[in-house]
Amino acid sequence: MKPTLTAFIVAGIGVAVFKMLHLPLPWLLGPIFACLIAALVGLPLRGIKIVNDSMRTILGVAVGATLTPAVLASFPAMWPTLLMVPVMIALIALTGVPYFQRLCGYDFATAYYGAMPGGLQDMILFGEEAGANVRTLSLIHATRVLVIVVALPFLLSGIWDADLSNPPGVPALSIPPHELLVMVACAIVGWRLAKRVGMFGASILGPLLLTAVVTLSGGLHYRPPAEAIWAAQFFIGMGIGCKYAGITMVEVRRDLVASLGFCVLLMILTLIFVEAIYAFQLAPGMEALLSFAPGGQAELTVLALIVGADVAFVVAHHILRIFVVILGAPLAARLLNPKP
Repeated sequence: MKPTLTAFIVAGIGVAVFKMLHLPLPWLLGPIFACLIAALVGLPLRGIKIVNDSMRTILGVAVGATLTPAVLASFPAMWPTLLMVPVMIALIALTGVPYFQRLCGYDFATAYYGAMPGGLQDMILFGEEAGANVRTLSLIHATRVLVIVVALPFLLSGIWDADLSNPPGVPALSIPPHELLVMVACAIVGWRLAKRVGMFGASILGPLLLTAVVTLSGGLHYRPPAEAIWAAQFFIGMGIGCKYAGITMVEVRRDLVASLGFCVLLMILTLIFVEAIYAFQLAPGMEALLSFAPGGQAELTVLALIVGADVAFVVAHHILRIFVVILGAPLAARLLNPKP
């Protein structure tokens, strides 16, 4: 219990410091930085998985509530950029695997599943089955998510003057109570049903799909309130920072430095794709960046909600990315592995 309480206190201090200094995204970046610093100095930290997952259901409901008939009608126009998602994944593999294997000295399994921009749990599970170093994979993916989530707000505000101080929703008191109950029901029932059928990303995609059905049938007219989105940011940020708990100086020198180098490669590839999409007028630059940045699905959804981007466009690309990685990663690993 003490590591969990420590994490809550540290994350809360991070929010307070960010608010006091008027830094961007205090509910997300404050807990990330505070918990990261605490982990690096050796404080014991641990989140609560069931709470972290339940917070992700809020984001699923938020996205599902935006899927109106007009938004769904725009989906066919996304196909040119959706087709670019598998291409980017292939380029990440072709650059990331040699980087980790030849330059950093990792074995093939660790290099491959460390390079794949999929979900943390999925890549660790696949990697463990293939004999990869699970601790190294955890640090690589945690660093990937952290760097991208921290870098994107500054890119969004610096290039597009995005207002990161926008409330992510209306106050809870302004939403009819019966609609709040509908949201809660969609979150819980959607999550449980998706988990029962084994859907990947069940905590987000289950509520998203059920909420979309309810919204399209006219049963929901609001997104989750600002207070709920702030709570989701807090626990997501705390969860990212807590993944560094127990890190050693050996891991800092070997895995953290290697991960930061890989993040540079990822950002370069992302910016190349964003420039191409913008140049051919396939999508606005801000939506392209949020859609192709290989960060966590939950974290990118939060940023899209805050800056007022086309959330459905962004989420569609991230769902496809995760889908392609989860289905293709094990097969591609067997084909590429030089060892029988």
